[in-house]
Amino acid sequence: MADPTESIIRATFGLALGLFALAAALRRGLSVPTAPRLPEPEFIAVEEEFADLEPPPAPGEPDRIATGFYQPLDLLGIGLIFAMFFALAWSSIQAGNGAELKIDARDLIGTIGFQFITAGMVAIFMVPRVHLVTWLGLRWPAWRRIFWIAPCASVSMWIFFIGLQQAGLMNWIESLGAETVQDTVKLLQNSEDSMIIGLMTFAAVVAAPLCEELIFRGYLYPAAKKFAGPWVAAIFSGLIFAAAHGSLAALLPLFVFGCLLAFIYQKTGSLWAPISVHFFFNGSTVLLQMMARYYQLPLDASP
Repeated sequence: MADPTESIIRATFGLALGLFALAAALRRGLSVPTAPRLPEPEFIAVEEEFADLEPPPAPGEPDRIATGFYQPLDLLGIGLIFAMFFALAWSSIQAGNGAELKIDARDLIGTIGFQFITAGMVAIFMVPRVHLVTWLGLRWPAWRRIFWIAPCASVSMWIFFIGLQQAGLMNWIESLGAETVQDTVKLLQNSEDSMIIGLMTFAAVVAAPLCEELIFRGYLYPAAKKFAGPWVAAIFSGLIFAAAHGSLAALLPLFVFGCLLAFIYQKTGSLWAPISVHFFFNGSTVLLQMMARYYQLPLDASP
């Protein structure tokens, strides 16, 4: 049976784009413009100062992720990120078709560089409009919560992964002729090059938590939320995050992980929270893979 990875990954990108476009169109079509209200003279200066901010939230829990500084131009930014990661996933799948994908130190350095350059471009795109600390909620008074949020979220994801494994997901994917282990995990398991192992660890534990969270949760999620609403934005960013890794075995787990990270960001209002979860989860994954390798532990590779 032919490997369906490429077609499913392409369909996932298509689903994400279609869902976002439909939700944005419906949201725009259903919005009813209201007649402008003339402010009282003493409030004119105050209203002008905060004209770009979101209107006050409805009674209840406040919205911690503001979207007032996102503009129609950000639709172009969303499209560029979508196209960039679609091309990256497609080229990765094409490179691995019909042969084992070989990754050397130069490839890993290039991947790390791409992550930091992309994150830097996103920051440059946003900083003229809003201060970096305000945009990402970096001044987080409750930062100590990461010490329980990160391990709890990571353990929850491991339980979910184990449940998928026990349900036979990997066996089903293998029956389709697709790879059940990502190439990056294979490197950690089999490479004898200490530089490659070190670069892989740095990419997973440092570059990915910082850069991917800034791109997918810091920018893509709230920008999509501006035009399509929070639920669609979480699903949209989660689908792209999962499909960008180009692995059929990791598609569902990473989609759930991406949605969880968006939920955590929405609830805390600070990018430090999803960064810490991503760091803890990737770090524990690398640690477990190293223990399985050097201590011959019977650990199946997880996505």
